[in-house]
Amino acid sequence: MWFLGMDVGTGGTRAVVVDGAGKLIAGASCEHEPFKTAHPGWAEQDPEDWWRAAQEAIRGALAAAPEPNEPIAAIGLTGQMHGAVLLDENGAVLRPSLIWCDTRTQPECDWLTEKIGYERLIELTCNPALPNFTLTKVLWVKEHEPEIFAKIRHILCPKDYVRYRLTGEYAIDVQEASGTLLLDVTHRRWSREVAEAAEIPESWLPRVYESPEVCARISEAAAGLTGLAAGTPVVAGAGDQGAGAVGMGILQPGSVSATIGTSGVVFAATAAPTKDPKGRLHTFCHAVPGLWHVMGVTQSAGLSFSWLKETFFAGQDYDGLTAAAAKIPAGSEGLEWAPYLLGERTPHLDPEVRAAFAGISTVHTAAHFVRAVLEGVAYSLEDTFSLFAELGIPVSAIRLGGGGARGPLWRKIQAGIYGQAVEVLRAEEGGAFGSALMAGVGAGHWANLDEACGQAIEVAQRIEPDAGDLAVYKAGYAKWRRLYPALKSLR
Repeated sequence: MWFLGMDVGTGGTRAVVVDGAGKLIAGASCEHEPFKTAHPGWAEQDPEDWWRAAQEAIRGALAAAPEPNEPIAAIGLTGQMHGAVLLDENGAVLRPSLIWCDTRTQPECDWLTEKIGYERLIELTCNPALPNFTLTKVLWVKEHEPEIFAKIRHILCPKDYVRYRLTGEYAIDVQEASGTLLLDVTHRRWSREVAEAAEIPESWLPRVYESPEVCARISEAAAGLTGLAAGTPVVAGAGDQGAGAVGMGILQPGSVSATIGTSGVVFAATAAPTKDPKGRLHTFCHAVPGLWHVMGVTQSAGLSFSWLKETFFAGQDYDGLTAAAAKIPAGSEGLEWAPYLLGERTPHLDPEVRAAFAGISTVHTAAHFVRAVLEGVAYSLEDTFSLFAELGIPVSAIRLGGGGARGPLWRKIQAGIYGQAVEVLRAEEGGAFGSALMAGVGAGHWANLDEACGQAIEVAQRIEPDAGDLAVYKAGYAKWRRLYPALKSLR
């Protein structure tokens, strides 16, 4: 019995096939067209391009699977969160999707906050109004493109549009829906009060399901385009962060992941919805039924390193840069990096602040700058761990994911800055893998996600913090925290 998971990302779509033992046996990817930025802060993609890429990725994954083929028993979906896909009464796309990194909607955030009230909005949705969230993007269309708004009959997120094309069903999972600002996260249902305040008819919103729950089946038309069997069950899945956490086994309270991709995310499972009255953390329903999660986001995590490399070290490789940086002492001899290339989300909620190096002196070499960037990103993620401590969120084990888990130096830096051991998995396959495990639960192959992850996930390495690094980084973090107020004062 095989399961297929698919991740509709920003840069491309990836499909993977997982066997009944929870092992990855095949995969294929297809790139998307780059998102359009007609104005600073805008980011739009064509949903039809996601559908094209999904078909190609599914066909490629099925073709790459070893003989003898087993039938795909169920399918799970994940993808970039928060994007607004607007459809008319016939399910046709009305305009390009405003995706997660589109930040044009601050005026709509301000309007919604004033109308509902900051504290009341957090009480209803567990989150403040931020430009990333789906509802604010719909409100921008209402204000600036009323002729399009008048035709809306369905609102979907990116992966849920692909599901619609696969099955003809309008559906969403509770984890993804938490990032729309329209969900009553505490009770795992749409918030009538928020929808009414925003003048969004509830009939426009898809039915909400738990992540491993079967919500649709592959249509005859999609079967012919993808090679999947008509009638194959499709589970609700989760947004990329929820599915990625499942793929890393971050299921029960106390388990935490620190994932460094373009952005960085610290994700913790919780037994109840933890509401930060200041709105500094995102609080969402977990992909695990009956649980929730909190997460903090660093906007420019891996992006900081790639920006540094492409801007100053073009032609050099990451391994060479980090090997040189590993010879520099912890703390980079006073050189600091504030990773605010795109503003910052956690804990500052400040889209306007910008990045900086501080403390530059004649002793600093190119390798110092590399190490300072790696340390600055980890300090920024430590901001989220500080909020966890403030709010009483337990942290008993930390697993690393993304680019920050692949190099020994960044692993060592993170262990030292977080102040506890970190774990690296044998094979971290990301959100597509997590969504395939959800499909296996939906098909009844595993009783629940704990059982699925218990069979599928293996820890490869545990890295204890270096005793000498701990004191350096404790003092370094206290000093580094003074950078943000200084940068804010420069505006």
